Amino acid sequence: MLVFLLPHEGSSVQGVVAQTQILFLDQLTARRDFSTPAAGWINFLWAAMTEFWLISAPGEKTCQQTWDKLMVATSRTNVLSTNHKFNIPDLKVGTLDVLVGLSDELAKLDTFVESVVKKVAQYMADVLEDSRDKVQENLLANGVDLVTYITRFQWDMAKYPIKQALKNISEIISKQVTQIDNDLKARASAYNNLKGNLQNLERKNAGSLLTRSLADIVKKEDFVLDSEYLVTMLVVVPKTDYSDWQKTYETLAEMVVPRSTKQLFEDNDSGLFSVTLFRKAVDDFRHKARENKFTVRDFHYNEEEMKADKEEMTRLCTDKKKQFGPLVRWLKVNFSEAFIAWIHIKALRVFVESVLRYGLPVNFQAMLLQPNKKNMKRLREVLNDLYKHLDSSAAVIDASMDIPGLNLSQQEYYPYVYYKLDCNLLDFKV
Repeated sequence: MLVFLLPHEGSSVQGVVAQTQILFLDQLTARRDFSTPAAGWINFLWAAMTEFWLISAPGEKTCQQTWDKLMVATSRTNVLSTNHKFNIPDLKVGTLDVLVGLSDELAKLDTFVESVVKKVAQYMADVLEDSRDKVQENLLANGVDLVTYITRFQWDMAKYPIKQALKNISEIISKQVTQIDNDLKARASAYNNLKGNLQNLERKNAGSLLTRSLADIVKKEDFVLDSEYLVTMLVVVPKTDYSDWQKTYETLAEMVVPRSTKQLFEDNDSGLFSVTLFRKAVDDFRHKARENKFTVRDFHYNEEEMKADKEEMTRLCTDKKKQFGPLVRWLKVNFSEAFIAWIHIKALRVFVESVLRYGLPVNFQAMLLQPNKKNMKRLREVLNDLYKHLDSSAAVIDASMDIPGLNLSQQEYYPYVYYKLDCNLLDFKV
Protein backbone atom coordinates (compact mmCIF):
# COMPACT_ATOMS: atom_id res chain seq x y z
CA MET A 1 0.00 0.00 0.00
CA LEU A 2 1.43 3.40 -1.04
CA VAL A 3 0.68 6.55 0.93
CA PHE A 4 1.08 10.01 -0.62
CA LEU A 5 0.90 13.23 1.40
CA LEU A 6 0.66 16.50 -0.48
CA PRO A 7 2.33 19.42 1.30
CA HIS A 8 0.07 22.25 2.36
CA GLU A 9 1.16 25.84 2.05
CA GLY A 10 3.89 26.71 4.54
CA SER A 11 4.85 23.09 5.33
CA SER A 12 8.42 21.90 4.98
CA VAL A 13 9.66 18.98 2.92
CA GLN A 14 11.18 17.50 6.11
CA GLY A 15 7.83 17.72 7.83
CA VAL A 16 6.02 15.95 5.01
CA VAL A 17 8.66 13.20 4.89
CA ALA A 18 8.39 12.70 8.66
CA GLN A 19 4.60 12.54 8.47
CA THR A 20 4.76 10.09 5.55
CA GLN A 21 7.17 7.81 7.45
CA ILE A 22 4.99 7.86 10.54
CA LEU A 23 1.79 7.14 8.58
CA PHE A 24 3.48 4.32 6.62
CA LEU A 25 4.88 2.83 9.82
CA ASP A 26 1.49 3.10 11.49
CA GLN A 27 -0.19 1.30 8.57
CA LEU A 28 2.37 -1.50 8.57
CA THR A 29 2.55 -2.04 12.31
CA ALA A 30 -1.23 -1.96 12.66
CA ARG A 31 -1.19 -5.19 10.66
CA ARG A 32 1.99 -6.32 12.48
CA ASP A 33 3.30 -7.32 9.06
CA PHE A 34 7.05 -7.84 9.36
CA SER A 35 7.30 -10.22 6.41
CA THR A 36 7.38 -7.55 3.67
CA PRO A 37 10.55 -6.81 1.69
CA ALA A 38 10.70 -3.49 3.55
CA ALA A 39 10.84 -5.24 6.94
CA GLY A 40 14.54 -4.44 7.44
CA TRP A 41 13.95 -0.75 6.77
CA ILE A 42 10.89 -0.74 9.00
CA ASN A 43 12.81 -2.36 11.86
CA PHE A 44 15.52 0.27 11.49
CA LEU A 45 12.97 3.08 11.40
CA TRP A 46 11.18 1.53 14.39
CA ALA A 47 14.39 1.50 16.45
CA ALA A 48 15.07 5.12 15.53
CA MET A 49 11.63 6.32 16.61
CA THR A 50 11.29 4.74 20.05
CA GLU A 51 12.28 7.69 22.27
CA PHE A 52 9.40 9.66 23.76
CA TRP A 53 9.18 12.67 26.05
CA LEU A 54 6.27 12.51 28.46
CA ILE A 55 5.60 16.05 29.67
CA SER A 56 2.85 18.06 31.32
CA ALA A 57 2.02 21.75 31.53
CA PRO A 58 -0.68 23.56 33.50
CA GLY A 59 -3.98 24.22 31.76
CA GLU A 60 -4.65 27.68 30.39
CA LYS A 61 -8.31 28.60 30.49
CA THR A 62 -8.77 25.06 29.21
CA CYS A 63 -6.38 22.14 28.77
CA GLN A 64 -7.13 22.25 25.05
CA GLN A 65 -5.45 25.66 24.85
CA THR A 66 -2.31 24.18 26.44
CA TRP A 67 -2.36 21.45 23.81
CA ASP A 68 -2.92 23.90 20.94
CA LYS A 69 0.00 26.07 22.05
CA LEU A 70 2.34 23.05 22.06
CA MET A 71 1.18 21.98 18.60
CA VAL A 72 1.79 25.45 17.18
CA ALA A 73 5.20 25.78 18.85
CA THR A 74 6.51 22.38 17.66
CA SER A 75 5.34 22.69 14.05
CA ARG A 76 5.84 26.38 13.30
CA THR A 77 8.86 25.89 11.02
CA ASN A 78 9.90 22.24 11.00
CA VAL A 79 8.12 19.27 12.52
CA LEU A 80 10.11 19.07 15.75
CA SER A 81 8.04 16.24 17.19
CA THR A 82 4.97 14.12 16.67
CA ASN A 83 2.62 14.86 19.55
CA HIS A 84 -0.14 12.89 21.26
CA LYS A 85 -2.40 13.71 24.15
CA PHE A 86 -1.63 11.40 27.07
CA ASN A 87 -4.86 10.67 28.86
CA ILE A 88 -4.64 10.48 32.64
CA PRO A 89 -7.95 10.06 34.50
CA ASP A 90 -9.09 12.03 37.57
CA LEU A 91 -7.10 10.27 40.29
CA LYS A 92 -7.46 10.78 44.06
CA VAL A 93 -5.04 13.49 45.13
CA GLY A 94 -4.67 12.86 48.88
CA THR A 95 -2.58 15.08 51.14
CA LEU A 96 0.56 16.98 50.25
CA ASP A 97 2.69 14.87 52.62
CA VAL A 98 1.47 11.69 50.93
CA LEU A 99 2.22 13.10 47.47
CA VAL A 100 5.77 14.13 48.43
CA GLY A 101 6.51 10.68 49.87
CA LEU A 102 4.81 8.93 46.97
CA SER A 103 6.89 10.89 44.47
CA ASP A 104 10.09 9.32 45.82
CA GLU A 105 8.53 5.85 46.01
CA LEU A 106 7.26 6.07 42.43
CA ALA A 107 10.74 7.01 41.18
CA LYS A 108 12.17 3.82 42.72
CA LEU A 109 9.23 1.74 41.50
CA ASP A 110 9.65 3.16 37.99
CA THR A 111 13.28 2.02 37.92
CA PHE A 112 12.38 -1.45 39.22
CA VAL A 113 9.48 -2.00 36.80
CA GLU A 114 11.58 -0.82 33.86
CA SER A 115 14.29 -3.31 34.82
CA VAL A 116 11.75 -6.17 34.90
CA VAL A 117 10.32 -5.12 31.51
CA LYS A 118 13.84 -5.19 30.04
CA LYS A 119 14.66 -8.53 31.68
CA VAL A 120 11.55 -10.18 30.25
CA ALA A 121 12.26 -8.67 26.80
CA GLN A 122 15.89 -9.77 26.85
CA TYR A 123 15.02 -13.27 28.01
CA MET A 124 12.48 -13.50 25.18
CA ALA A 125 15.36 -12.72 22.81
CA ASP A 126 17.55 -15.35 24.50
CA VAL A 127 14.87 -18.04 24.27
CA LEU A 128 14.12 -17.24 20.62
CA GLU A 129 17.80 -17.82 19.84
CA ASP A 130 17.22 -19.06 16.29
CA SER A 131 14.57 -16.49 15.34
CA ARG A 132 15.51 -13.17 16.89
CA ASP A 133 13.89 -11.36 13.97
CA LYS A 134 10.58 -12.48 15.47
CA VAL A 135 11.29 -11.09 18.92
CA GLN A 136 9.85 -7.65 18.18
CA GLU A 137 6.63 -9.29 16.97
CA ASN A 138 6.19 -10.96 20.35
CA LEU A 139 6.92 -7.85 22.40
CA LEU A 140 3.41 -6.45 22.38
CA ALA A 141 1.29 -4.58 24.93
CA ASN A 142 -2.39 -5.47 25.01
CA GLY A 143 -2.03 -7.08 21.59
CA VAL A 144 -0.57 -4.03 19.82
CA ASP A 145 2.99 -2.78 19.24
CA LEU A 146 4.56 -0.66 21.97
CA VAL A 147 4.47 2.62 20.06
CA THR A 148 0.77 2.21 19.34
CA TYR A 149 0.02 1.35 22.97
CA ILE A 150 1.88 4.39 24.30
CA THR A 151 0.50 6.88 21.80
CA ARG A 152 -3.06 5.64 22.35
CA PHE A 153 -2.72 5.07 26.07
CA GLN A 154 -5.91 4.53 28.06
CA TRP A 155 -5.93 3.94 31.81
CA ASP A 156 -6.93 0.35 32.70
CA MET A 157 -9.78 0.91 35.14
CA ALA A 158 -10.23 -2.80 35.84
CA LYS A 159 -6.63 -3.46 36.90
CA TYR A 160 -6.01 -0.15 38.62
CA PRO A 161 -9.31 1.31 39.95
CA ILE A 162 -9.05 5.10 40.16
CA LYS A 163 -11.32 5.22 43.21
CA GLN A 164 -8.42 3.80 45.22
CA ALA A 165 -5.73 5.97 46.76
CA LEU A 166 -2.63 6.60 44.67
CA LYS A 167 -0.47 4.69 47.15
CA ASN A 168 -2.77 1.64 46.86
CA ILE A 169 -2.49 1.71 43.07
CA SER A 170 1.30 1.87 43.27
CA GLU A 171 1.29 -1.07 45.72
CA ILE A 172 -0.91 -3.11 43.35
CA ILE A 173 1.59 -2.51 40.55
CA SER A 174 4.56 -3.25 42.82
CA LYS A 175 3.12 -6.61 43.94
CA GLN A 176 2.15 -7.54 40.38
CA VAL A 177 5.57 -6.80 38.88
CA THR A 178 7.45 -8.36 41.82
CA GLN A 179 5.52 -11.58 41.18
CA ILE A 180 6.45 -11.45 37.49
CA ASP A 181 10.10 -10.92 38.43
CA ASN A 182 10.08 -13.89 40.83
CA ASP A 183 8.31 -16.14 38.33
CA LEU A 184 10.79 -15.13 35.62
CA LYS A 185 13.74 -16.08 37.84
CA ALA A 186 12.24 -19.51 38.57
CA ARG A 187 11.26 -20.25 34.96
CA ALA A 188 14.54 -18.95 33.56
CA SER A 189 16.54 -21.02 36.04
CA ALA A 190 14.68 -24.23 35.14
CA TYR A 191 14.94 -23.64 31.39
CA ASN A 192 18.58 -22.55 31.54
CA ASN A 193 19.53 -25.68 33.52
CA LEU A 194 17.79 -27.85 30.96
CA LYS A 195 19.40 -25.95 28.09
CA GLY A 196 22.82 -26.11 29.78
CA ASN A 197 22.62 -29.87 30.32
CA LEU A 198 21.63 -30.36 26.69
CA GLN A 199 24.47 -28.15 25.47
CA ASN A 200 26.96 -30.10 27.60
CA LEU A 201 25.82 -33.35 26.00
CA GLU A 202 25.91 -31.80 22.53
CA ARG A 203 29.40 -30.47 23.23
CA LYS A 204 30.54 -33.99 24.13
CA ASN A 205 29.43 -35.15 20.69
CA ALA A 206 31.25 -32.37 18.85
CA GLY A 207 34.74 -30.98 18.59
CA SER A 208 38.08 -32.67 18.25
CA LEU A 209 38.64 -36.43 18.38
CA LEU A 210 40.92 -35.73 21.34
CA THR A 211 37.99 -34.66 23.53
CA ARG A 212 34.63 -35.54 21.98
CA SER A 213 32.51 -38.53 22.88
CA LEU A 214 33.24 -41.59 20.76
CA ALA A 215 29.97 -43.37 21.49
CA ASP A 216 28.30 -42.38 18.22
CA ILE A 217 31.42 -43.27 16.16
CA VAL A 218 32.35 -46.79 17.25
CA LYS A 219 30.42 -50.04 16.85
CA LYS A 220 30.39 -53.26 18.81
CA GLU A 221 32.23 -55.14 16.07
CA ASP A 222 35.19 -52.73 16.37
CA PHE A 223 36.14 -54.28 19.74
CA VAL A 224 37.39 -57.53 21.18
CA LEU A 225 35.00 -57.98 24.09
CA ASP A 226 34.79 -60.43 27.01
CA SER A 227 38.37 -61.61 26.55
CA GLU A 228 40.49 -62.41 29.57
CA TYR A 229 43.75 -61.55 27.79
CA LEU A 230 43.04 -59.20 24.86
CA VAL A 231 41.77 -55.64 24.79
CA THR A 232 41.02 -53.12 22.01
CA MET A 233 42.31 -49.58 22.42
CA LEU A 234 41.40 -46.43 20.50
CA VAL A 235 44.17 -44.09 19.35
CA VAL A 236 43.94 -40.58 17.84
CA VAL A 237 46.58 -40.11 15.13
CA PRO A 238 47.31 -36.76 13.40
CA LYS A 239 46.69 -36.95 9.65
CA THR A 240 50.31 -36.12 8.95
CA ASP A 241 51.43 -39.19 10.96
CA TYR A 242 49.25 -41.89 9.38
CA SER A 243 52.22 -43.58 7.69
CA ASP A 244 54.27 -43.48 10.90
CA TRP A 245 51.41 -45.13 12.77
CA GLN A 246 51.14 -47.95 10.28
CA LYS A 247 54.91 -48.54 10.42
CA THR A 248 55.33 -48.40 14.20
CA TYR A 249 52.13 -49.38 16.08
CA GLU A 250 53.06 -53.09 16.21
CA THR A 251 56.41 -52.24 17.86
CA LEU A 252 55.22 -49.69 20.41
CA ALA A 253 54.94 -52.48 22.98
CA GLU A 254 55.28 -56.22 23.20
CA MET A 255 52.23 -58.38 22.53
CA VAL A 256 50.48 -56.04 20.05
CA VAL A 257 48.37 -58.15 17.68
CA PRO A 258 49.86 -57.78 14.18
CA ARG A 259 47.69 -56.16 11.49
CA SER A 260 45.01 -55.42 14.07
CA THR A 261 44.73 -51.67 13.45
CA LYS A 262 41.72 -50.23 11.66
CA GLN A 263 40.74 -46.66 10.88
CA LEU A 264 37.26 -45.99 12.32
CA PHE A 265 36.76 -42.26 11.78
CA GLU A 266 38.42 -39.09 10.50
CA ASP A 267 37.89 -35.37 11.12
CA ASN A 268 39.76 -32.35 9.73
CA ASP A 269 42.89 -32.92 11.79
CA SER A 270 43.09 -36.54 12.93
CA GLY A 271 41.96 -40.09 12.47
CA LEU A 272 40.66 -42.57 15.04
CA PHE A 273 42.35 -46.00 14.89
CA SER A 274 41.68 -49.19 16.82
CA VAL A 275 44.40 -51.59 17.84
CA THR A 276 44.29 -54.90 19.76
CA LEU A 277 46.90 -56.02 22.29
CA PHE A 278 47.36 -58.07 25.44
CA ARG A 279 46.06 -56.41 28.60
CA LYS A 280 49.39 -56.55 30.42
CA ALA A 281 51.00 -54.45 27.66
CA VAL A 282 48.50 -51.57 27.93
CA ASP A 283 50.55 -49.26 30.17
CA ASP A 284 53.72 -49.68 28.13
CA PHE A 285 51.80 -49.14 24.87
CA ARG A 286 50.15 -45.97 26.20
CA HIS A 287 53.54 -44.54 27.28
CA LYS A 288 55.29 -45.28 23.96
CA ALA A 289 52.29 -43.98 21.96
CA ARG A 290 52.51 -40.62 23.79
CA GLU A 291 56.23 -40.39 22.93
CA ASN A 292 55.31 -40.79 19.26
CA LYS A 293 52.53 -38.13 19.41
CA PHE A 294 49.75 -40.70 19.28
CA THR A 295 46.96 -40.14 21.84
CA VAL A 296 45.30 -43.15 23.46
CA ARG A 297 41.70 -42.37 24.42
CA ASP A 298 40.26 -43.78 27.67
CA PHE A 299 37.25 -45.60 26.30
CA HIS A 300 35.51 -48.77 27.40
CA TYR A 301 32.72 -50.07 25.24
CA ASN A 302 29.60 -50.31 27.39
CA GLU A 303 26.29 -50.60 25.56
CA GLU A 304 24.21 -49.76 28.63
CA GLU A 305 26.08 -46.51 29.31
CA MET A 306 25.93 -45.52 25.64
CA LYS A 307 22.22 -46.27 25.51
CA ALA A 308 21.65 -44.23 28.68
CA ASP A 309 23.49 -41.23 27.17
CA LYS A 310 21.38 -41.38 24.01
CA GLU A 311 18.19 -41.66 26.05
CA GLU A 312 19.28 -38.68 28.17
CA MET A 313 19.90 -36.64 25.02
CA THR A 314 16.48 -37.59 23.64
CA ARG A 315 14.79 -36.77 26.95
CA LEU A 316 16.45 -33.37 27.22
CA CYS A 317 15.56 -32.48 23.62
CA THR A 318 11.95 -33.52 24.24
CA ASP A 319 11.76 -31.60 27.53
CA LYS A 320 13.20 -28.48 25.88
CA LYS A 321 10.61 -28.62 23.11
CA LYS A 322 7.82 -29.15 25.65
CA GLN A 323 8.93 -26.17 27.73
CA PHE A 324 9.67 -23.85 24.81
CA GLY A 325 6.09 -23.12 23.69
CA PRO A 326 4.60 -22.50 27.16
CA LEU A 327 7.66 -20.42 28.14
CA VAL A 328 7.37 -18.15 25.08
CA ARG A 329 3.63 -17.73 25.74
CA TRP A 330 4.33 -16.87 29.40
CA LEU A 331 6.99 -14.34 28.37
CA LYS A 332 4.66 -12.77 25.83
CA VAL A 333 1.78 -12.42 28.32
CA ASN A 334 3.91 -11.18 31.18
CA PHE A 335 5.94 -8.78 29.06
CA SER A 336 2.63 -7.19 28.12
CA GLU A 337 1.55 -7.06 31.78
CA ALA A 338 4.86 -5.57 32.94
CA PHE A 339 5.00 -3.01 30.13
CA ILE A 340 1.41 -1.90 30.77
CA ALA A 341 2.24 -1.56 34.48
CA TRP A 342 5.32 0.51 33.59
CA ILE A 343 3.33 3.01 31.51
CA HIS A 344 0.77 3.31 34.32
CA ILE A 345 3.65 4.12 36.68
CA LYS A 346 4.72 6.86 34.26
CA ALA A 347 1.15 8.19 34.29
CA LEU A 348 1.13 8.17 38.10
CA ARG A 349 4.43 10.05 38.22
CA VAL A 350 3.19 12.71 35.79
CA PHE A 351 0.03 13.15 37.86
CA VAL A 352 1.84 13.41 41.20
CA GLU A 353 4.59 15.75 39.94
CA SER A 354 2.04 17.94 38.13
CA VAL A 355 -0.03 18.38 41.30
CA LEU A 356 3.11 19.13 43.36
CA ARG A 357 4.35 21.71 40.85
CA TYR A 358 1.16 23.30 39.55
CA GLY A 359 -1.00 23.01 42.66
CA LEU A 360 -4.72 22.49 43.14
CA PRO A 361 -7.28 22.23 41.72
CA VAL A 362 -5.87 19.60 39.33
CA ASN A 363 -5.53 21.34 35.97
CA PHE A 364 -2.82 20.18 33.61
CA GLN A 365 -2.41 18.62 30.18
CA ALA A 366 -0.17 15.54 29.84
CA MET A 367 1.42 15.22 26.40
CA LEU A 368 3.55 12.59 24.71
CA LEU A 369 6.17 13.91 22.30
CA GLN A 370 7.99 11.76 19.78
CA PRO A 371 11.01 13.95 18.94
CA ASN A 372 12.43 14.29 15.48
CA LYS A 373 15.92 12.92 16.15
CA LYS A 374 17.70 15.66 14.18
CA ASN A 375 15.86 18.45 15.99
CA MET A 376 15.99 17.34 19.63
CA LYS A 377 18.11 20.30 20.76
CA ARG A 378 15.81 22.75 19.01
CA LEU A 379 12.75 21.04 20.50
CA ARG A 380 14.19 21.43 24.00
CA GLU A 381 14.79 25.14 23.35
CA VAL A 382 11.23 25.61 22.10
CA LEU A 383 9.80 23.87 25.17
CA ASN A 384 11.93 25.98 27.50
CA ASP A 385 10.77 29.17 25.76
CA LEU A 386 7.18 27.99 26.00
CA TYR A 387 7.25 27.06 29.69
CA LYS A 388 10.10 29.04 31.29
CA HIS A 389 7.56 31.26 33.04
CA LEU A 390 6.50 28.24 35.15
CA ASP A 391 9.79 28.19 37.07
CA SER A 392 12.34 30.94 36.52
CA SER A 393 14.89 29.09 38.66
CA ALA A 394 14.81 25.93 36.51
CA ALA A 395 17.71 27.06 34.36
CA VAL A 396 20.06 27.33 37.33
CA ILE A 397 18.93 24.36 39.44
CA ASP A 398 21.62 21.73 39.80
CA ALA A 399 20.29 18.25 39.03
CA SER A 400 22.24 16.88 42.00
CA MET A 401 20.24 18.97 44.47
CA ASP A 402 17.80 17.08 46.66
CA ILE A 403 14.44 18.83 46.69
CA PRO A 404 11.69 16.67 48.27
CA GLY A 405 9.04 15.59 45.81
CA LEU A 406 10.93 16.58 42.66
CA ASN A 407 13.51 13.77 42.31
CA LEU A 408 16.13 16.02 40.76
CA SER A 409 18.88 13.56 41.58
CA GLN A 410 17.45 11.04 39.15
CA GLN A 411 17.06 13.15 36.01
CA GLU A 412 17.34 16.55 34.33
CA TYR A 413 15.08 19.26 35.69
CA TYR A 414 12.97 21.51 33.45
CA PRO A 415 10.28 24.09 34.18
CA TYR A 416 7.70 21.56 32.98
CA VAL A 417 7.17 17.98 34.19
CA TYR A 418 9.32 15.70 32.03
CA TYR A 419 10.04 11.98 31.83
CA LYS A 420 11.92 10.18 29.10
CA LEU A 421 10.43 6.95 27.81
CA ASP A 422 12.50 4.62 25.63
CA CYS A 423 10.92 1.59 23.94
CA ASN A 424 14.24 0.24 22.66
CA LEU A 425 14.40 -2.51 25.28
CA LEU A 426 16.86 -4.98 23.80
CA ASP A 427 20.66 -5.09 23.84
CA PHE A 428 21.08 -6.65 20.41
CA LYS A 429 20.66 -4.72 17.19
CA VAL A 430 17.73 -5.62 14.95
